[in-house]
This record gives sequence, C-alpha cells and structure tokens, in this order.
Amino acid sequence: MRANTLIIRTPERIEFSLALAGPVTRFLAWLIDLMCLTAGLVLIWLFALIVGWAAPDFVFAIATLVHFAVQIGYGIATEWLWRGQTFGKRVMRLRVMDASGLRLRFSQIAIRNLLRFVDSLPGLYLVGGSACLLTRRSQRLGDLAASTIVVRQPRFSEPDLRQVLPGKYNSFRDHPHLAARLRQRATPQDAAVALQALLRRDDFDPAARVALFADLVRHFRELTPFPQEATDGLADEQYIRNVVDVLYRPQVSPRELEPVAPA
Repeated sequence: MRANTLIIRTPERIEFSLALAGPVTRFLAWLIDLMCLTAGLVLIWLFALIVGWAAPDFVFAIATLVHFAVQIGYGIATEWLWRGQTFGKRVMRLRVMDASGLRLRFSQIAIRNLLRFVDSLPGLYLVGGSACLLTRRSQRLGDLAASTIVVRQPRFSEPDLRQVLPGKYNSFRDHPHLAARLRQRATPQDAAVALQALLRRDDFDPAARVALFADLVRHFRELTPFPQEATDGLADEQYIRNVVDVLYRPQVSPRELEPVAPA
C-alpha cells in the first residue's frame, strides 16, 4: 500500500510528517527539466556547427563528449547545488531527501542520477514510473538504490511569531552576512521543524525537550556557525529562537537591532 506521507520519528519520540511526491508531479518536473536540457544541448550543437567548419571531426568529438557530460551531469550538479532540487523540481515545489530524513549526501545524488538511464527505459520513464506506482513511498529504481525520496514542499503560511519570539534582542542580527548564509543554507523543512519545536516545547517531556533543542542547535551550528560573542550565554532554546527569528522575519533596520530595555 502506497503512503502519501512519510513519518519521521526522532530519538526523542517526536514525529514529523513529510508529504511524498506522486508520479504525476514528478513526471511534470521531469518534462520541465527535459525542456531545459534539450535547449542546452541544442545550443551546444549549434555552436559546434558554427565553429566546426575548420576541424569538423575534432569539434564533433568534443561536442559529443560535452553532450553526454551535460546530459549526465545536469541532475547531479543541480541537485547538489540546490540541495535536492533541479529546475523542474523547483517549479513543481519538489525536493529530493534522504529516506530517513538525514542530510542528503553527494553519493546518493550521484547514484540516483546515474540510474536514470535504467529508469527511463524503454522510453518516457516507463520503468521508473512503474516503480513509483508500485513502491510504498513512490520511489523509482534510482531512489531505491540511493535510499532517497522526493517530497512536496507546500507553501508555508506566515506564522504568528509573537508566540515564540517575545521581542528580545537577537545577537545573530549583528552579523548580517552570517544571517543571510543561514537563510540560504537552511531548507524550509529545517525552518518548519525549528518553529514547531518552539511552538510545542511545553508538550515534551523535560528530558526530551532538552535533547531535542540540543540536536537542533547542533544541526544549525553545522549549517552556519556564528562567532562566540553572538552565542555566549545563549540557552539552546534561545539559540533556536534566534534562528527562527532570522529565518522567518523580514530584514530589519539597524535601529531595530538595538537591545530592548526591560520594562
């Protein structure tokens, strides 16, 4: 039986759900990628025809190598640089993830893309599409080999940050270049998990609450380490409040960065 969502359970017995992408939306994303790839390959061969009059055999050989490099490397390069997304997946709001919810590794991206040739047999991704229909988590053969899944990214509504951000001074905003790097590196799932942890913090057992926020701090520190003067004296929950403030609030003016005097 196929599942529409993937439930990830943390060691602290906290559950998060991810919406799995179905074969139709994945096929549409592939069509968009195919059009982008075809346009790029056409430009390569047009360039080869224009400059190939002097040494046609040499230019044809180089163009053939570039053709296959682009055809194979497009998915690997875009999914690595855009953290699990190609141009088509961005348009369709899809993302490749590790099947266990862990950080996506380059080896997984390479394996799933190298097996596209098998999934595309005998044409129009018949093998891969059939695997998506038959597997529980809508995985093609490349996903099964790489232990990856493709999830849908819904548009997140603007949360009511007053519930978790009581207007305290955020030392992270003293380092705007690092705040911008954090916004760039953190995925929407990262932001959503951090926000939900703050909103549901009173529902957790004390030990699970401490462990959860420690894990979140460790994760965000790996994404973007802030200098010691910005993190000294911060409890783990305040650290995550600062992270959520950076990820969800719009840019603020320098005047707003001044500490709020106690009432």
